[in-house]
Amino acid sequence: MHTAIQLIELGAIILALGLLGAVAVRFSISAIPLYLVAGLAFGAGGILPLGASEEFVAIGAEVGVILLLFTLGLEYTANELVGTLRTSAPAGLADLVMNAAPGVLAALLLGWGPVAAVAMGGITYVTSSGITAKVMADLGWLGNRETPAVLSILVFEDLAMAAYLPILTAVLAGASLLAGATTLGIAAATIAVILYIALKHGRLVEKFVQSPTDEVLLLKVLGLTMLVAGIAQQLQVSAAVGAFLVGIALSGPLAHTARDLLAPLRDLFAAVFFVFFGLHTDPADLPPVLGIAALLAVAGVLTKLGTGYVSAKRAGVGSTGRLRAGAALVPRGEFNIVIAGLAVSAGVNPKLGPLAAAYVLMLAIAGPLLARTAEPLARTMRARKKRKAGEPAPASDVPEAERIGDERVSDPT
Repeated sequence: MHTAIQLIELGAIILALGLLGAVAVRFSISAIPLYLVAGLAFGAGGILPLGASEEFVAIGAEVGVILLLFTLGLEYTANELVGTLRTSAPAGLADLVMNAAPGVLAALLLGWGPVAAVAMGGITYVTSSGITAKVMADLGWLGNRETPAVLSILVFEDLAMAAYLPILTAVLAGASLLAGATTLGIAAATIAVILYIALKHGRLVEKFVQSPTDEVLLLKVLGLTMLVAGIAQQLQVSAAVGAFLVGIALSGPLAHTARDLLAPLRDLFAAVFFVFFGLHTDPADLPPVLGIAALLAVAGVLTKLGTGYVSAKRAGVGSTGRLRAGAALVPRGEFNIVIAGLAVSAGVNPKLGPLAAAYVLMLAIAGPLLARTAEPLARTMRARKKRKAGEPAPASDVPEAERIGDERVSDPT
């Protein structure tokens, strides 16, 4: 009987996702906000809580993030990653300072103390790699000139999380400096080993997963990605970082085949991830913290727009691409909730969890919506600039050439 209920719930969830996806396509909007609201409606405190399939949905959500980051890694080569990280270090550090500061200040002003400030800084800092990857794939931005700049920020943030999470765990537990340093050292060594294999032995990885049929290739690639992601998480590194680096190790025709094979699984489990996020948010806990969450959300939008704009500008991208980069970095998601969960479990402050949930929900919904308005907004800004300069405005403003391989000259402004 329990299995039957699980199947009914899972079938209902997947069918509902399909219907919501159809609505999103019909009105040319992102399906992500609809998935989040659906999770909110059928989660804890919602209209009809779903409990029997919760464990499966939780695992599915984790798989969704792993597959999103793996396919994102397929867009990059190991040499491009290292080169971009070197050039993007200033932008990454600016991103850290600008986006962690609002959370730290909010916790201190609310009188929650320094430990809560450390947690809130992480909550407001890190972008949701899963949502950003999904938005960029949905909008066809993965081939754009600003994409390396966005990916470099995401990778910088994920690597920063690999250092931050062990430190946060030690602070919350009141652990010694030595224990925290040991955990951090293990995380750093794990990243170094995976990155070294991706850089120096990528061909061996490709040779290992090369298969005579698509079925065998799918099983090998999926199994390897899940295995490395699990090992990385066990060693205090994000599973997303491990999956991303596996994607980087693959290149050429094999990467294209793997992407095509995994795309349906990625889309299914990514949708489950967004629903899972909403399922674990009780709507009744949100109203008391909505004001503070809204202020932090506004600050988060502005700081991420600034981060993306500056990072893309340093890469020589035009104005439309800069706005797209900023909008892509706005969503918050999986890491932010993990951080809040750690802090709440440690008894930091009971209001921190609902505040983080409201903040993340706002930006998880606002991010995809802002991304869709980035190009029209950029065209409007260019038209206004031309009018102020006395230039005739064109009847239709063709978007600038931002895609790799496009021979048109991009807007230098």
